[in-house]
Amino acid sequence: MATKMVGFVWAFLIIIGIIYALLSGNISAINDSILTNANKALELFLNILPIIVLWTGILKIAEGSGLLDKFSSLLKPGLSKLFPSVPKDNKALGYISSNIVANMLGLGSAATPAGLKAMQELQTINHKKDEASAAMITFLVLNTAGVTIIPTTILALRIAYNSSSPSIIIIPAILATASSSIAGLTLDYYIRKRNK
Repeated sequence: MATKMVGFVWAFLIIIGIIYALLSGNISAINDSILTNANKALELFLNILPIIVLWTGILKIAEGSGLLDKFSSLLKPGLSKLFPSVPKDNKALGYISSNIVANMLGLGSAATPAGLKAMQELQTINHKKDEASAAMITFLVLNTAGVTIIPTTILALRIAYNSSSPSIIIIPAILATASSSIAGLTLDYYIRKRNK
């Protein structure tokens, strides 16, 4: 449903833009924009791709070497407190910690498979299959507002556009994502306590 709605919004904006261009006599601007922006989008994609591939590869190496499992085992005590309804030996906690690590490295695309597997595992222990459990909601908050230590995609964009100091955003990114995580998890905890 949400995907359809986003599709409708984009279609509406495109149609309004075309109608406005026709009425104001700027139809050539649409043609120029389509051709120019398509090339820019491809250039941007080709500039970002190597950095994302590099970090995804590093994450795969960390996973294959067992480093990710060791990091996951460090996170599990904290995750057990954050997800009290999830048994300590459940696979979901491993997938959640993998998702957190990938998000910390700014690799949303690499975090997605672990996040989907975590949700599947959480669904297996969900007593009400037609609605999200408290653990699922907490994981969604954690995933959405997760702390990012290395904002890989933003760094890649800044490098692609020749920023004089692309890494200057690392500290603000850490502060912003840490604040959003604390705020989101605090609100989640408060709502869970109130609903009990």
